[in-house]
Amino acid sequence: MSAERTIVLVHGAFADASGFAGVIGELESAGYAVVAPPNPLRSLSTDAAAIADVVRAIDGPVVLVGHSYGGAVVTQASASLSNVDALVYLAAFGIDVGESCASVQGPFPAPLLATESTPTPYDAPGAPGGPDLYVNKDRFRDVFCGDSSPEAAAVMCATQRPLSAAALTENATAAGWHSIPSWFLVSDHDNAIAPEAEQFMAERMGATIEHVDGSHTAFIPRYDRAAAIIRTAAES
Repeated sequence: MSAERTIVLVHGAFADASGFAGVIGELESAGYAVVAPPNPLRSLSTDAAAIADVVRAIDGPVVLVGHSYGGAVVTQASASLSNVDALVYLAAFGIDVGESCASVQGPFPAPLLATESTPTPYDAPGAPGGPDLYVNKDRFRDVFCGDSSPEAAAVMCATQRPLSAAALTENATAAGWHSIPSWFLVSDHDNAIAPEAEQFMAERMGATIEHVDGSHTAFIPRYDRAAAIIRTAAES
């Protein structure tokens, strides 16, 4: 791959990388190489290993971006990568060693997602154990993408990729943000992760913090804002 700086976008739970379409267009128009690999959503350790393999194959510096659960993945993966020089969190989990995406939310108001997700009656394929989790159809837009159109939300709901419960509860064993400069875009109307939890994680990591007046997936309609913070990280 090119020796130019590359932006690697890591999607979160209940989604795939197609949501980054607007962000990718903005970044590529600005001259950046962009990669948006699939996040397996099976376990934190194996998901981080999969993303780390992608990043190691890139020749040159990388800005690693995570949305939602993807933030936990880039946190874990980046600790073992020598070519990552910035981390960007988009309404994401910036967990620490010994924390999981579930446990870090304990002190904060429970988001709507906490009561609007359903486990499968079968074990999650490829996960270490336990079920998969899906967002309930009737509340999907409210939980996930309230600032996207009803039509777009219906497609996202129908195509949602489940997160294994094992991934949600697995503790991180490394956290790259301790040594890598970080930026954090807090979504002020997030119903999947409490904005208070996002603010706490952003402040704890010493991130450069910006706020967006939007939902958990504000980066979809406000792709310009998301691309701007990523460009700031890349240029700093």
